[in-house]
Amino acid sequence: MMGAMQPITRARSREDLTARLAERTLELVNIPSISGDEAPILDHIAAALPEAWAVIDREDACLFASSPGRAGRPFVLLAGHVDTVPPQAGNDGGALDDEGSAVRGLGASDMKGALAVMLEVADAISSGGLASSVDLGLLFFGREELPIARSALLPLLERSAAVRAADLAIVMEPTSNGLQIGCLGNLDAEVTFRGRSAHSARPWLGENAIHAAVRGLRGLADAGIVHVEVDGLVFREVASVTMIEGGVAANVIPAEVRCRVNLRYAPSRTPAEAEARLLELLAGSGAEIDVLSNAPPGPVIVRNPLVARLRDVGGLDVGPKQAWTPVAEFATAGVDAVNFGPGDPALAHREDELVEAASLARCFDVLAAFVAGPGGTARP
Repeated sequence: MMGAMQPITRARSREDLTARLAERTLELVNIPSISGDEAPILDHIAAALPEAWAVIDREDACLFASSPGRAGRPFVLLAGHVDTVPPQAGNDGGALDDEGSAVRGLGASDMKGALAVMLEVADAISSGGLASSVDLGLLFFGREELPIARSALLPLLERSAAVRAADLAIVMEPTSNGLQIGCLGNLDAEVTFRGRSAHSARPWLGENAIHAAVRGLRGLADAGIVHVEVDGLVFREVASVTMIEGGVAANVIPAEVRCRVNLRYAPSRTPAEAEARLLELLAGSGAEIDVLSNAPPGPVIVRNPLVARLRDVGGLDVGPKQAWTPVAEFATAGVDAVNFGPGDPALAHREDELVEAASLARCFDVLAAFVAGPGGTARP
């Protein structure tokens, strides 16, 4: 693991910025932060924040800090989760590619590169390198990769009026520096098919639960992709069997099969309507259905003027978020939120996860221009 970074000198060139962001990202990648064990990385981030930033909340895997000298301007949050999925294939150590063009390692794309950008923005404001036309908050939180019942963000939103006062939250999920609006709802259910065991030489004496599952899941398997347009953005609703377990021996007719079913649904559906859709897909199957988790979708936010400002200053491509993200949690508290970050979503959770240094610098440029506003100044 790399040692602690020295205080950052002011930017002298584009190359300095890009290299510094890569180094920050590598340092964060080298701090393990699997969901539920985020204290070390939050301690590191707290120490890395400029002194002028006021820490308002430091409870329950959250760190919320506000920029100095707030003056009643629009209040914008940059928000990022600090946790990662478990490591695989030895990707828990970070590394720089040749000449520092990319940072590899667990969480590089999702989303420690974004955390590095957040810290760089804070440093630029505090040093005077970035004149801000908005009041800015930084929100770092854990347990995002776990089911919503274990969320650290929802309790923060309940206890913090300051967070709820945000005019816009920019959730820095991987978007390849595109602006992704809304998000899919995420329903997870256990579907159980029951039968009666028997000797496999006399299957007529039993009821084969696996055969029942094959028949009962057909409607779900044949459902395909449902395209749903919401305010000009097209979301893809999909239902998938993600796990299946059953059987006790090669010569026994199984009496029970348990399946995990995942339904991703468009922002036009409520959680209750998503559960009704699951029942529709499994109609007549005879299965027992137990909804384990149902995270709501994030609404499509297109009319907030700050969203238009972010889109315009970066010339950003705009699309739907074909996944679930914490923009949905912000929506439950009445906070408009969108997705924008440097990581590539196609590389998230992969053993060869990486983030390109140029993408980090591009993200910083867009946020610096957004924060500076019309006529503002921002040095690299």
